[in-house]
Amino acid sequence: MLKTLDQQARLTEEAHRLYGLLRSVSKSKAAKWTYEDCLAAAPYTLAINRFKKEQNAVILAHSYTTPDLVYGVADFRGDSYELALKARDSSADVIVFAGVWFMAETAKIINPGKKVLIPAGRAGCTLADSMTGEEMKKLRAEHPGVPALCYINSSAEVKAQCDSCVTSGNVFDIAQKIPGNELIFVPDMLMAQNLEAELKRRGTPKTIISSGGSCCVHDKYRPEHVEKLRADHPGICVLAHPECPIEVCELCDYVGSTKGMASYVAASDAKTFGMLTEFGLVNRLEAEHPDKTFVWPFGVCSYMKRNSLINTLEALIDPRPDQVVEVDPAVAQAAKKSIDKMFELAK
Repeated sequence: MLKTLDQQARLTEEAHRLYGLLRSVSKSKAAKWTYEDCLAAAPYTLAINRFKKEQNAVILAHSYTTPDLVYGVADFRGDSYELALKARDSSADVIVFAGVWFMAETAKIINPGKKVLIPAGRAGCTLADSMTGEEMKKLRAEHPGVPALCYINSSAEVKAQCDSCVTSGNVFDIAQKIPGNELIFVPDMLMAQNLEAELKRRGTPKTIISSGGSCCVHDKYRPEHVEKLRADHPGICVLAHPECPIEVCELCDYVGSTKGMASYVAASDAKTFGMLTEFGLVNRLEAEHPDKTFVWPFGVCSYMKRNSLINTLEALIDPRPDQVVEVDPAVAQAAKKSIDKMFELAK
């Protein structure tokens, strides 16, 4: 009986902790996280945090995953670049990456001797899946001598064929540092358009050669969504990701990475923000700025949402083969040069 009462007390305490963090966060457009939601999550967060300590594991959660992961169990939360840095600098024996496959793959490339797990298994990404290493090799052959940058949202095989990796937070600065008036950029063809326009604005124009695809969330936004946000919410500040179409970005008050958008909101005096990005970032901003209002038209990454408390616990206790990240050593070695070059150029 004492043990049962103690367990119940710990569950109640954990539920209150979670509710304190998530009470202002949207679970859907129609509802917020409730105390009952947090009570249901509490057994999993308690177990995950216990197993994490026992295994000397660190949990990295991308901002697009669910709030119970981001605030319940993650040691670090952020965008691809922030989490790549945390993976590089981690002293943990096990890295659990709540994100999509290319992110966990990057963590493994940086930490070849560590165990890297991804709760969602081989969760894809429309950008990373839009181009193969062989296609990148062919593109470079068609443009001999032209420097090549790849977005971090690419496979290890593509990274292995490029001079440097970039993220949405450093792409403009790194591209500006690359010599020459031509540049290959893959695999985000919409970001390539924004990159070419930004370099022209900075007075360092380059012809951008691109191939690949687009983000299944950000490529859906259109100028009329910006216009509706402004019509419905006078004075609203509209933010967009550079994975959005250029005609959308040109209408927004700020265009930047997930981290950039979060920093912009934190520094801004505005009280209402239109968010042309994935729902998970909206959740983070709601949790961190309960005094501000966030209007989100739509946009959910189903790949990111495959991560859950249940499969995170499963990965820690008895991971499935697809939850264990492995990268071919030769590919990893070549890809690491591209990732290391990004860290160097981003300084």
